[in-house]
Amino acid sequence: MFTAVFGSVEAGLMYAIMALGVYISFRILNIPDLTVDGSFVTGAAIASVCIVNGVNPVLASILALIGGFAAGSITGLLHTKGKINALLSGILMMIALYSINLRIMGKSNIPMLQEETIFTSITNMFSTVDKSVNGLLAQAGLAGFIPKTWAIAFLMIMVVAILKTVLDQFLKTEVGLALRATGDNLDMIRSFGGHTDSYIIVGLGISNALVAFSGALVAQYSGFSDIGMGIGMIVIGLASVIIGEAIFGTKKIARATLAVIGGSIIYRLIVSLALRVKFLETGDMKLITAAIVILALLLPKMMANYQEKQRKKARLAEKVKIANRGERIVATKSDL
Repeated sequence: MFTAVFGSVEAGLMYAIMALGVYISFRILNIPDLTVDGSFVTGAAIASVCIVNGVNPVLASILALIGGFAAGSITGLLHTKGKINALLSGILMMIALYSINLRIMGKSNIPMLQEETIFTSITNMFSTVDKSVNGLLAQAGLAGFIPKTWAIAFLMIMVVAILKTVLDQFLKTEVGLALRATGDNLDMIRSFGGHTDSYIIVGLGISNALVAFSGALVAQYSGFSDIGMGIGMIVIGLASVIIGEAIFGTKKIARATLAVIGGSIIYRLIVSLALRVKFLETGDMKLITAAIVILALLLPKMMANYQEKQRKKARLAEKVKIANRGERIVATKSDL
Protein backbone atom coordinates (compact mmCIF):
# COMPACT_ATOMS: atom_id res chain seq x y z
CA MET A 1 0.00 0.00 0.00
CA PHE A 2 2.81 2.42 0.94
CA THR A 3 4.62 1.65 -2.33
CA ALA A 4 1.49 2.43 -4.35
CA VAL A 5 0.97 5.73 -2.52
CA PHE A 6 4.63 6.68 -2.89
CA GLY A 7 4.52 5.88 -6.61
CA SER A 8 1.36 7.97 -6.99
CA VAL A 9 3.10 10.94 -5.34
CA GLU A 10 6.07 10.60 -7.72
CA ALA A 11 3.79 10.40 -10.76
CA GLY A 12 1.66 13.24 -9.40
CA LEU A 13 4.71 15.50 -9.20
CA MET A 14 5.65 14.70 -12.81
CA TYR A 15 2.16 15.36 -14.11
CA ALA A 16 1.98 18.48 -11.93
CA ILE A 17 4.36 20.17 -14.39
CA MET A 18 1.89 19.39 -17.17
CA ALA A 19 -0.96 20.65 -14.98
CA LEU A 20 0.90 23.96 -14.46
CA GLY A 21 1.04 24.30 -18.24
CA VAL A 22 -2.71 23.66 -18.49
CA TYR A 23 -3.27 26.20 -15.72
CA ILE A 24 -1.52 28.91 -17.79
CA SER A 25 -3.67 28.31 -20.88
CA PHE A 26 -6.94 27.44 -19.14
CA ARG A 27 -6.95 29.89 -16.21
CA ILE A 28 -4.42 32.63 -17.01
CA LEU A 29 -5.21 33.04 -20.74
CA ASN A 30 -8.74 31.63 -20.53
CA ILE A 31 -8.07 29.46 -23.62
CA PRO A 32 -8.98 25.74 -23.73
CA ASP A 33 -5.81 24.60 -25.53
CA LEU A 34 -6.05 21.04 -26.90
CA THR A 35 -2.48 21.22 -28.20
CA VAL A 36 -1.59 19.61 -24.86
CA ASP A 37 -2.50 16.10 -26.08
CA GLY A 38 0.07 16.45 -28.88
CA SER A 39 2.81 18.51 -27.19
CA PHE A 40 3.01 16.02 -24.29
CA VAL A 41 4.00 13.32 -26.81
CA THR A 42 6.31 15.79 -28.60
CA GLY A 43 8.31 16.20 -25.40
CA ALA A 44 8.46 12.44 -24.88
CA ALA A 45 9.41 11.84 -28.52
CA ILE A 46 12.23 14.41 -28.60
CA ALA A 47 13.66 13.23 -25.27
CA SER A 48 13.53 9.52 -26.17
CA VAL A 49 15.10 9.98 -29.62
CA CYS A 50 17.88 12.14 -28.18
CA ILE A 51 18.61 9.74 -25.30
CA VAL A 52 18.67 6.69 -27.59
CA ASN A 53 21.18 8.53 -29.79
CA GLY A 54 23.50 9.25 -26.87
CA VAL A 55 22.47 12.79 -25.91
CA ASN A 56 22.69 13.75 -22.24
CA PRO A 57 19.26 13.19 -20.58
CA VAL A 58 19.20 16.70 -19.08
CA LEU A 59 19.95 18.28 -22.47
CA ALA A 60 17.36 15.99 -24.08
CA SER A 61 14.74 17.22 -21.60
CA ILE A 62 15.64 20.86 -22.34
CA LEU A 63 15.30 20.20 -26.08
CA ALA A 64 11.88 18.67 -25.39
CA LEU A 65 10.91 21.84 -23.54
CA ILE A 66 11.97 23.96 -26.53
CA GLY A 67 9.98 21.69 -28.87
CA GLY A 68 6.88 22.17 -26.74
CA PHE A 69 7.36 25.94 -26.77
CA ALA A 70 7.50 25.88 -30.58
CA ALA A 71 4.29 23.82 -30.79
CA GLY A 72 2.42 26.15 -28.43
CA SER A 73 3.68 29.23 -30.27
CA ILE A 74 2.36 27.88 -33.57
CA THR A 75 -1.06 27.37 -31.95
CA GLY A 76 -0.88 30.98 -30.76
CA LEU A 77 0.03 32.17 -34.26
CA LEU A 78 -2.90 30.27 -35.79
CA HIS A 79 -5.26 31.90 -33.29
CA THR A 80 -3.89 35.47 -33.30
CA LYS A 81 -2.49 35.98 -36.79
CA GLY A 82 -4.62 33.43 -38.62
CA LYS A 83 -7.77 34.56 -36.81
CA ILE A 84 -8.76 30.94 -36.22
CA ASN A 85 -10.92 30.09 -33.20
CA ALA A 86 -8.74 29.24 -30.17
CA LEU A 87 -10.31 25.81 -29.64
CA LEU A 88 -10.02 24.93 -33.33
CA SER A 89 -6.39 26.13 -33.42
CA GLY A 90 -5.54 23.70 -30.63
CA ILE A 91 -7.36 20.85 -32.35
CA LEU A 92 -5.58 21.50 -35.65
CA MET A 93 -2.17 21.62 -33.96
CA MET A 94 -2.94 18.47 -31.97
CA ILE A 95 -3.77 16.61 -35.20
CA ALA A 96 -0.67 17.95 -36.94
CA LEU A 97 1.54 16.95 -34.01
CA TYR A 98 0.45 13.32 -34.33
CA SER A 99 2.21 13.07 -37.71
CA ILE A 100 5.11 15.27 -36.55
CA ASN A 101 5.67 13.06 -33.50
CA LEU A 102 5.68 9.95 -35.70
CA ARG A 103 8.29 11.64 -37.90
CA ILE A 104 10.41 12.46 -34.86
CA MET A 105 10.19 8.96 -33.39
CA GLY A 106 10.34 7.06 -36.69
CA LYS A 107 8.02 4.43 -35.17
CA SER A 108 5.12 4.28 -32.75
CA ASN A 109 7.14 3.23 -29.69
CA ILE A 110 10.72 3.81 -28.47
CA PRO A 111 11.92 1.74 -25.47
CA MET A 112 14.52 3.26 -23.13
CA LEU A 113 14.85 0.52 -20.52
CA GLN A 114 18.54 0.00 -21.35
CA GLU A 115 19.35 3.71 -21.70
CA GLU A 116 20.64 6.13 -19.11
CA THR A 117 17.95 8.64 -18.13
CA ILE A 118 17.72 11.39 -15.53
CA PHE A 119 16.11 8.95 -13.12
CA THR A 120 18.59 6.10 -13.58
CA SER A 121 21.44 8.58 -13.08
CA ILE A 122 20.00 10.03 -9.89
CA THR A 123 19.08 6.55 -8.59
CA ASN A 124 22.62 5.26 -9.18
CA MET A 125 24.11 8.31 -7.51
CA PHE A 126 21.71 7.99 -4.60
CA SER A 127 22.56 4.27 -4.26
CA THR A 128 26.23 5.15 -3.74
CA VAL A 129 25.32 7.69 -1.07
CA ASP A 130 22.82 5.23 0.37
CA LYS A 131 25.52 2.60 0.90
CA SER A 132 27.81 5.08 2.65
CA VAL A 133 25.10 6.54 4.85
CA ASN A 134 23.57 3.16 5.68
CA GLY A 135 27.04 1.92 6.55
CA LEU A 136 27.19 4.57 9.26
CA LEU A 137 23.56 4.01 10.26
CA ALA A 138 24.17 0.26 10.55
CA GLN A 139 26.46 0.94 13.48
CA ALA A 140 23.52 2.67 15.18
CA GLY A 141 21.18 -0.19 14.29
CA LEU A 142 19.40 1.80 11.55
CA ALA A 143 20.58 -0.03 8.43
CA GLY A 144 18.30 0.43 5.45
CA PHE A 145 16.80 3.56 6.99
CA ILE A 146 17.05 5.51 3.70
CA PRO A 147 15.09 3.79 0.86
CA LYS A 148 16.58 4.04 -2.65
CA THR A 149 13.16 4.94 -4.04
CA TRP A 150 13.35 8.30 -2.28
CA ALA A 151 15.84 9.52 -4.88
CA ILE A 152 13.22 10.12 -7.58
CA ALA A 153 10.83 11.78 -5.12
CA PHE A 154 13.58 14.15 -3.91
CA LEU A 155 14.50 15.03 -7.49
CA MET A 156 10.89 15.71 -8.52
CA ILE A 157 10.20 17.82 -5.42
CA MET A 158 13.23 19.97 -6.29
CA VAL A 159 12.28 20.28 -9.98
CA VAL A 160 8.63 21.11 -9.28
CA ALA A 161 9.59 23.59 -6.53
CA ILE A 162 12.01 25.39 -8.86
CA LEU A 163 9.50 25.55 -11.72
CA LYS A 164 6.74 26.76 -9.38
CA THR A 165 8.97 29.50 -7.96
CA VAL A 166 10.08 30.65 -11.42
CA LEU A 167 6.48 30.65 -12.69
CA ASP A 168 5.24 32.59 -9.63
CA GLN A 169 7.95 35.22 -10.09
CA PHE A 170 7.34 35.44 -13.84
CA LEU A 171 3.61 36.07 -13.37
CA LYS A 172 4.47 38.98 -11.05
CA THR A 173 6.66 40.69 -13.66
CA GLU A 174 5.37 43.31 -16.09
CA VAL A 175 5.01 40.72 -18.85
CA GLY A 176 3.37 38.27 -16.47
CA LEU A 177 0.86 40.86 -15.26
CA ALA A 178 0.08 41.78 -18.88
CA LEU A 179 -0.41 38.08 -19.62
CA ARG A 180 -2.88 37.74 -16.75
CA ALA A 181 -4.68 40.91 -17.75
CA THR A 182 -4.98 39.63 -21.34
CA GLY A 183 -6.81 36.57 -20.10
CA ASP A 184 -9.06 38.65 -17.82
CA ASN A 185 -10.04 41.38 -20.30
CA LEU A 186 -8.58 41.21 -23.81
CA ASP A 187 -10.38 44.30 -25.12
CA MET A 188 -9.23 46.48 -22.23
CA ILE A 189 -5.55 45.59 -22.79
CA ARG A 190 -5.93 46.32 -26.49
CA SER A 191 -7.46 49.72 -25.69
CA PHE A 192 -4.34 50.51 -23.65
CA GLY A 193 -2.14 49.64 -26.64
CA GLY A 194 -0.96 46.28 -25.30
CA HIS A 195 0.39 43.67 -27.73
CA THR A 196 -2.17 41.01 -26.82
CA ASP A 197 -1.22 38.78 -29.76
CA SER A 198 2.36 38.54 -28.51
CA TYR A 199 1.20 37.78 -24.96
CA ILE A 200 -1.09 34.98 -26.18
CA ILE A 201 1.67 33.44 -28.33
CA VAL A 202 4.19 33.58 -25.48
CA GLY A 203 1.64 32.29 -22.96
CA LEU A 204 0.68 29.28 -25.08
CA GLY A 205 4.36 28.66 -25.79
CA ILE A 206 5.23 28.55 -22.09
CA SER A 207 2.17 26.41 -21.38
CA ASN A 208 3.14 23.75 -23.92
CA ALA A 209 6.81 23.97 -22.99
CA LEU A 210 5.88 22.81 -19.48
CA VAL A 211 3.62 20.11 -20.92
CA ALA A 212 6.39 18.82 -23.21
CA PHE A 213 8.90 18.87 -20.34
CA SER A 214 6.47 16.79 -18.29
CA GLY A 215 6.14 14.37 -21.22
CA ALA A 216 9.92 14.02 -21.39
CA LEU A 217 10.11 13.20 -17.66
CA VAL A 218 7.20 10.74 -17.80
CA ALA A 219 8.81 8.94 -20.77
CA GLN A 220 12.11 8.60 -18.90
CA TYR A 221 10.30 7.46 -15.76
CA SER A 222 8.24 4.87 -17.67
CA GLY A 223 11.19 3.70 -19.77
CA PHE A 224 9.50 4.29 -23.14
CA SER A 225 7.71 6.83 -25.30
CA ASP A 226 4.57 5.94 -27.22
CA ILE A 227 2.61 7.82 -29.86
CA GLY A 228 -0.64 7.35 -27.91
CA MET A 229 0.61 8.36 -24.46
CA GLY A 230 -0.80 11.89 -24.78
CA ILE A 231 -4.44 10.92 -25.27
CA GLY A 232 -6.59 12.57 -22.61
CA MET A 233 -3.78 14.70 -21.13
CA ILE A 234 -5.89 17.84 -21.33
CA VAL A 235 -8.57 16.16 -19.20
CA ILE A 236 -6.00 15.01 -16.64
CA GLY A 237 -4.56 18.53 -16.51
CA LEU A 238 -8.01 20.06 -16.05
CA ALA A 239 -8.82 17.52 -13.35
CA SER A 240 -5.68 18.52 -11.44
CA VAL A 241 -6.47 22.23 -11.77
CA ILE A 242 -10.13 21.89 -10.76
CA ILE A 243 -9.47 19.52 -7.83
CA GLY A 244 -6.65 21.72 -6.54
CA GLU A 245 -8.72 24.91 -6.78
CA ALA A 246 -11.70 23.27 -5.05
CA ILE A 247 -9.57 22.08 -2.11
CA PHE A 248 -6.86 24.74 -1.68
CA GLY A 249 -8.42 27.87 -3.22
CA THR A 250 -6.94 30.48 -5.58
CA LYS A 251 -6.67 33.77 -3.68
CA LYS A 252 -3.06 34.42 -4.77
CA ILE A 253 -0.91 33.20 -7.67
CA ALA A 254 1.48 31.33 -5.35
CA ARG A 255 -1.47 29.60 -3.71
CA ALA A 256 -3.08 28.82 -7.08
CA THR A 257 0.05 27.14 -8.48
CA LEU A 258 0.46 25.21 -5.22
CA ALA A 259 -3.18 24.13 -5.55
CA VAL A 260 -2.49 22.81 -9.06
CA ILE A 261 0.45 20.75 -7.80
CA GLY A 262 -1.60 19.44 -4.86
CA GLY A 263 -4.50 18.67 -7.20
CA SER A 264 -2.23 16.62 -9.46
CA ILE A 265 -0.96 14.52 -6.54
CA ILE A 266 -4.50 14.03 -5.15
CA TYR A 267 -5.75 13.04 -8.62
CA ARG A 268 -3.04 10.37 -8.92
CA LEU A 269 -3.83 9.05 -5.44
CA ILE A 270 -7.54 8.83 -6.30
CA VAL A 271 -6.78 6.96 -9.53
CA SER A 272 -4.39 4.60 -7.71
CA LEU A 273 -7.00 3.81 -5.05
CA ALA A 274 -9.75 3.43 -7.65
CA LEU A 275 -7.71 0.90 -9.64
CA ARG A 276 -7.37 -1.22 -6.49
CA VAL A 277 -11.13 -1.85 -6.60
CA LYS A 278 -11.66 -5.37 -7.95
CA PHE A 279 -14.18 -4.65 -10.70
CA LEU A 280 -12.10 -1.78 -12.18
CA GLU A 281 -9.29 -2.43 -14.67
CA THR A 282 -6.43 -0.39 -16.16
CA GLY A 283 -8.52 0.19 -19.28
CA ASP A 284 -11.08 2.02 -17.12
CA MET A 285 -8.61 4.81 -16.32
CA LYS A 286 -10.14 7.26 -18.81
CA LEU A 287 -13.59 6.57 -17.36
CA ILE A 288 -12.24 7.17 -13.86
CA THR A 289 -10.65 10.44 -15.03
CA ALA A 290 -13.94 11.62 -16.57
CA ALA A 291 -15.81 10.72 -13.38
CA ILE A 292 -13.30 12.61 -11.22
CA VAL A 293 -13.58 15.73 -13.39
CA ILE A 294 -17.40 15.59 -13.34
CA LEU A 295 -17.40 15.27 -9.54
CA ALA A 296 -14.83 18.05 -9.19
CA LEU A 297 -17.04 20.32 -11.30
CA LEU A 298 -20.37 19.41 -9.70
CA LEU A 299 -19.46 19.14 -6.00
CA PRO A 300 -18.34 22.78 -5.51
CA LYS A 301 -21.57 24.02 -7.15
CA MET A 302 -23.69 21.64 -5.07
CA MET A 303 -21.91 22.74 -1.88
CA ALA A 304 -22.34 26.42 -2.83
CA ASN A 305 -26.07 25.88 -3.45
CA TYR A 306 -26.44 24.05 -0.13
CA GLN A 307 -24.61 26.84 1.75
CA GLU A 308 -26.79 29.48 0.03
CA LYS A 309 -29.95 27.60 1.10
CA GLN A 310 -28.63 27.45 4.68
CA ARG A 311 -27.94 31.20 4.63
CA LYS A 312 -31.47 31.89 3.33
CA LYS A 313 -32.95 29.72 6.08
CA ALA A 314 -30.86 31.56 8.68
CA ARG A 315 -31.98 34.96 7.35
CA LEU A 316 -35.64 33.84 7.29
CA ALA A 317 -35.38 32.53 10.87
CA GLU A 318 -33.85 35.86 11.95
CA LYS A 319 -36.72 37.78 10.32
CA VAL A 320 -39.26 35.55 12.06
CA LYS A 321 -37.56 36.18 15.42
CA ILE A 322 -37.59 39.94 14.85
CA ALA A 323 -41.27 39.81 13.81
CA ASN A 324 -42.20 37.75 16.88
CA ARG A 325 -40.25 40.12 19.14
CA GLY A 326 -42.11 43.09 17.60
CA GLU A 327 -45.47 41.40 18.15
CA ARG A 328 -44.63 40.77 21.83
CA ILE A 329 -43.64 44.42 22.33
CA VAL A 330 -46.89 45.62 20.75
CA ALA A 331 -48.93 43.20 22.88
CA THR A 332 -47.19 44.42 26.04
CA LYS A 333 -47.90 48.06 25.21
CA SER A 334 -51.59 47.31 24.52
CA ASP A 335 -51.88 45.64 27.94
CA LEU A 336 -50.54 48.76 29.61
